Amino acid sequence: MYGHAGAVADNLRSIFDEDADLYDRSRPDYPPALFADLVNITGIGAGSTVVEIGPGTGQATRGLLATGAAITAVEIGANMARRLQTNLPDVRVVNAAFEDWTPPAAADLVTSFTAWHWVDRKVRARLVHQVLCAGGHLATVTTSHVRGGSVEFFDRAQESYLRWDPATDPDERLLPPDDIPPTTDEIDTSELFGPGVRRRYVRDIDYTADTYLDVLRTYSNHRAWPEDVRNGLLSELRSLINDDYGGVITKTYLHELRIAPALSASGGGRPPAC
Repeated sequence: MYGHAGAVADNLRSIFDEDADLYDRSRPDYPPALFADLVNITGIGAGSTVVEIGPGTGQATRGLLATGAAITAVEIGANMARRLQTNLPDVRVVNAAFEDWTPPAAADLVTSFTAWHWVDRKVRARLVHQVLCAGGHLATVTTSHVRGGSVEFFDRAQESYLRWDPATDPDERLLPPDDIPPTTDEIDTSELFGPGVRRRYVRDIDYTADTYLDVLRTYSNHRAWPEDVRNGLLSELRSLINDDYGGVITKTYLHELRIAPALSASGGGRPPAC
C-alpha cells in the first residue's frame, strides 16, 4: 500500500500511459556510445539475457536488442506495453510493475533508462539482486536537462514557467553538464552491489516548436497540471520559439550511465549461474 505521497508518485508513474503514441514519437533515444560502453563493461551480447525496467515504447530497448541479447521488458503501462510489443516483436514484453513481477529465470543484466527513480527504493535493490545471475550487473541511466544549446531561449522560458506554475522555483536555472554531480542512491552503499562504474554523455537535439511542445507533453509534471495551465504555458512557448528563434531551438541533455556488479550475499536468493 502507498501512503498519500506514494499514491501521488504512483499516479505520476502511470500517467505516461495516457498517450503512448505521443510518447513513442516524441521521446528521444540514447547515444550509441552508451550502448557500446554497456557492452564493453558488462560483456552482454548474443546468448545474454537482459531485463529492462520501465522501457516505455522502446527508446532504449532498440539499442539493447542490437547487442544480440534476449530482452524482457517490464512495463507498467498497458498502452505503452502494447505499443512496445508492436514496435519490437522480438522483445518479450511484460505488462506489470517491476515490484509485482516474478521473473521466470535469472538475467545477466538488469537495466532502467530514465525510469529507475519510479521503482520503489525500499525494495528495488533486493528485487534486482534476486533477478541477477552470479556475475550480473545493474545498469541505470539518468537523464538531466542541462545548460547548453539555445541558452537564451531556456532562460526566457523559465520566466514563462514562473508565470504559469506558482510552484516553480524562481532561482532555478539549468546548470552546465560539468556542474551536475553524479547521481547517487542506495545502490552505491548496498552490500548487494559493488562499486559502480560511471560514464557520461552530452548531446544536443534540435526541436521545432511542435516537436518541443510534444516532448513537454510527455513529462509527468506537465501532464499532471490543469489543462488551462498546461495549454497557456505551451502556447506562450510556441510563440517564443516561432517569433524569436526562427522556429527551431536546441536542447542539451546529459545522460549518466552507472553499472554496478552484483555481489554474492547469503540469503540473497540469487541463482549461482545462468
